[in-house]
Amino acid sequence: MSAPLPNFVHSQFLDHNSKMHSQPSESFVHNQTKHEQPNQSPEAAVKKFLLAFNCVLMSIGNCGGPLILRLYFIHGGNRVWLSSWLLTGGWPIILLPLVISYFQRRRTSAAGTTTEFIFIKPRLFFASAVIGLLTGLDNYLYAYGVARLPVSTSSLIIASQLAFTAGFAFLLVKQRFTSYSVNAVVLLTLGGAILALHSSGDRPAGESNREYIAGFLMTVGASVLYGFVLPLIELTYKKAKQNLTYTLVLETQFVISLFATILCTIGMLINNDFQAIPREGTEFGLGKTKYYVILALSTVIWQCFFVGAVGVIFYSSSLFSGVVIALLLPATEILAVIFFREKFQAEKGVSLALNLWGFVSYFYGEFKQSSKKKLQLPRAQGSGIQIPNV
Repeated sequence: MSAPLPNFVHSQFLDHNSKMHSQPSESFVHNQTKHEQPNQSPEAAVKKFLLAFNCVLMSIGNCGGPLILRLYFIHGGNRVWLSSWLLTGGWPIILLPLVISYFQRRRTSAAGTTTEFIFIKPRLFFASAVIGLLTGLDNYLYAYGVARLPVSTSSLIIASQLAFTAGFAFLLVKQRFTSYSVNAVVLLTLGGAILALHSSGDRPAGESNREYIAGFLMTVGASVLYGFVLPLIELTYKKAKQNLTYTLVLETQFVISLFATILCTIGMLINNDFQAIPREGTEFGLGKTKYYVILALSTVIWQCFFVGAVGVIFYSSSLFSGVVIALLLPATEILAVIFFREKFQAEKGVSLALNLWGFVSYFYGEFKQSSKKKLQLPRAQGSGIQIPNV
């Protein structure tokens, strides 16, 4: 693979560090290799921790988001633009870690130096704005599908996103595939496809064929579009032409969420959703208080997903983020069975097994790649050959 853990972001991070420290002699590097190899550097340990942390954030959003959105529609909510707005409407939450990061930099900066408040440059800002508009459109397509389909059905359609992510990653960021990553993509996609065998039995009562088909097609469109957005974010990082840090990643997600929310806000204004919210809250099946609690929780949970997604892409790759999303599909299915009493057919158990198999296959391939590079590094350093960062 061209973007194994760590990917191109790691090389930029190392390049930045090389400017701050003098280059050690070749003999020193060679003598220290055997001591450095078994132990992780502090930067690598922090990187893996942040990757795991962002995976957790994405898991919370990926599993909880569809459930709480479906809860809104089951109990009387019917505003699609409002529900799509909720997916990115929690963007002010990102301001908190950004402000903390600023004061941390200010506290540790040298006396008399100016601390930058914003890192994002115009090139990256405009690219993030475009991605934000695409994300806003994807939000609408997805919310429309969730309004018409059960969680189990919409989730299995979204599973096809991995195949689209892999294809667009190959085209946009020249993602190379090993036999293990190809096996993971096939297994995870097949795991989602198997769930479709009895999806028609989950069709909501009283819903027409036309509405069901429209929801199905909208969800497929959302899957394709977000499968394009994930590699596009990775390409944006690659072409940013500025030092990439996690603070900059948060700023990028801030801009993406802001412009996605602006697009959905325009849709709400055209559809008169703001005027309908008080009436819908009064008529909501779980009561007015729970209606507003559901809206507020939706913004927080979905923001966890989007912040986690861009973080996983930053510390790994868009393909890996797609693998994590596909892996979480059975978990979403199980939660839908528990909370919404949806049926758990044998096909869902088979899907779970295939997804876990695919996930293990992906990580085994990454482990072999990492082990191979560790073996190559001492030999290359001993012979005076310089290995490029990957």
